[in-house]
Amino acid sequence: MQDSIVIIPTYNEIENIESIIRATMSLPKKFDVLIVDDNSPDGTADKVIELQKEFPDALHLEKRQGKAGLGTAYVHGFKWAIQHHYEYIFEMDADFSHNPNDLEKLYDACKDENAGMSIGSRYITGVNVVNWPLNRVLMSYFASVYVRMITGMEIQDATAGFVCYQRQVLEKINLDRLKFTGYAFQIEMKYRTFVNHFKIVEVPIIFTDRTKGESKMSGAIIREAILGVIMLRIRKIFNRL
Repeated sequence: MQDSIVIIPTYNEIENIESIIRATMSLPKKFDVLIVDDNSPDGTADKVIELQKEFPDALHLEKRQGKAGLGTAYVHGFKWAIQHHYEYIFEMDADFSHNPNDLEKLYDACKDENAGMSIGSRYITGVNVVNWPLNRVLMSYFASVYVRMITGMEIQDATAGFVCYQRQVLEKINLDRLKFTGYAFQIEMKYRTFVNHFKIVEVPIIFTDRTKGESKMSGAIIREAILGVIMLRIRKIFNRL
């Protein structure tokens, strides 16, 4: 068993899943991988089971009964990773918008710089986003500006979903008290890390929008994020976070 595990939530990622697993497994630094699949009807989990024969000790699968949201998939994965004693626990998308080659940068930031959380940041050195329409770039960028204004966090990419945690951070955060399941989940995790006084480091990456499969973004997810930030701040003020 390695010291690090990459959690990849999936729903209908049959076009990407084998490639993302092979790309991660081929890195010089060895990472285990946990796929949390929400009962994808396209056979994503079946492909993972097939690949487990090739990577029997490094590739793991948790199959849930139905589509229950990104946040709950990650919480499921976090609890599994803690139970199995991993020290460095990663979030990564299945669609190659996050480059697996950057996993080592996030790992080094946590291990060598003693960050409790390292973030693959699209905005720490400008706007490093490829293949997104301008309106989505602007929405994402100004969402982080909005989060900084409300929460006081000095994080340039508050909605980033490419993250490494030291295990102690996830043990400190009460995962059962997390409120959000969509876009706001990423903000909430950063805010809870911040208010618990863990060091947060942003690592510059280039984010490339998916070329295969369909985006899971929706208007409801965006609304949850906008209102969720205010709710998080109010809960902190009244010591109910």
